[in-house]
Amino acid sequence: MQPLIHRSAPPFLLAWLMILPAVAGGQDLRPPPEVPTVWTAEQAVDFALAHSPDSRIVLERLRAAEAQARMADAADLPSVTLSSEYSQTDNPMYSFGNILNQGAFDNSIDFNDPGRTDNLQLKAGIHYRLYSGGKDTANRRTAAARVEGAATDRTSLDRLLAFEVVRAFHTVIQAEEMTAVRETALEAITASLAVAQARFEAGTLLQQDLLTIELQQATASENLIAGRHAEELARRRFLNLLGLPQGEVRLDGATGIRQELPPTASAAGRHELEGLKAAIRAAESAVAAARAEKRPSLDSFASYQIDHGTVLDDGGDSWMAGLRLNYILYDGDRTNAAITLAESRLREARARLAKAELDLDLEVQQAELDYNQAGQRLQVTEKMVAAAEETARLSRERFKEGVILAIDLIDVETRLSDALARRSSAKALHRVARANLRRAMGLPQFAESQDIEKEISQ
Repeated sequence: MQPLIHRSAPPFLLAWLMILPAVAGGQDLRPPPEVPTVWTAEQAVDFALAHSPDSRIVLERLRAAEAQARMADAADLPSVTLSSEYSQTDNPMYSFGNILNQGAFDNSIDFNDPGRTDNLQLKAGIHYRLYSGGKDTANRRTAAARVEGAATDRTSLDRLLAFEVVRAFHTVIQAEEMTAVRETALEAITASLAVAQARFEAGTLLQQDLLTIELQQATASENLIAGRHAEELARRRFLNLLGLPQGEVRLDGATGIRQELPPTASAAGRHELEGLKAAIRAAESAVAAARAEKRPSLDSFASYQIDHGTVLDDGGDSWMAGLRLNYILYDGDRTNAAITLAESRLREARARLAKAELDLDLEVQQAELDYNQAGQRLQVTEKMVAAAEETARLSRERFKEGVILAIDLIDVETRLSDALARRSSAKALHRVARANLRRAMGLPQFAESQDIEKEISQ
């Protein structure tokens, strides 16, 4: 049911009433993202970083860590409270207390039965910790280190997401090329079948050879169906990484796919290392906080209170201020156990960093070897395709002339399709290997994606 809105209502009220049902229903009022008609690799990475649920999840983790840091910083500030309470009682102790607080005592009051009283109390208080044994400072450092760790973890996950998008991008291109290869193979074998049919009718080709070519045509048709299915799956996965439930996928495979590499491969830029170093700083601060439990804490407090009663129609005010010293003499060895636990976690964090440095160095070396191997394979497959295409051209001409058998032609066509498929696979692997090497070195896939990372953090 639509709300009844008077036409003379102010414009801002009309706008609010129009969006109120959507707000109440929890709908997202943000405009839908603008989706490019044709995707480049850079556009896909930028879109995923800005709109993918994975990117939003790690962003919220960072915001949660920042909120915890603000909570830790609050320990340096005083806490101010304001309370109000109204009560009635005939309990002798509480009723007599109300009389004293309201300044209404006289000698006619019976201590055992002071009667019914009421009290309206207003109280303001302030509390400030003067010394915590270093615990609050350690907690702030722990929270700050966790914010740094969350920020580096977010960057690492964004870099991984960007790589997955680039890989999915090239997988779609490869699937499209493989579909084109299978379509070409089907067209070639269909043309050869027409020649075979003419030769069979002319009596220059055996029926067995004709059936062999028909079987090859059926196989090529089946391969084309499987290729189109794989292409559609690659498109769906690409959209999923971008955070889009559906849509048309048209890719520009010739623009912006060149990703430069530094002259020297190194894992020094990996944000995982910075995240582990931040975890070590957090663990060190946690040890300091655990040790601070052995020291005393000193608090200051002050309050001002106003009491007023309607039964006695009188009132009074009072104040209180002081210092409070807290020191734990014995806690069942809980503090010592907490210190041991914190120190153990610190040693574990340092060991994780040492292990990660070795693992990431190995990962970079493997990525560099994969990239070099992919480049070599691409060069070889280019030569394979050139030779296979020329061989197929000559074999088709010879088959028309009746020089070679159908089985020989099928063998040549199969080798051509295999060479084209190998080249397409090698091309995609080479580009993915280059993107993987950038990821292993801790680099963004494109310079623009680094700017997007900064924008969505704000």
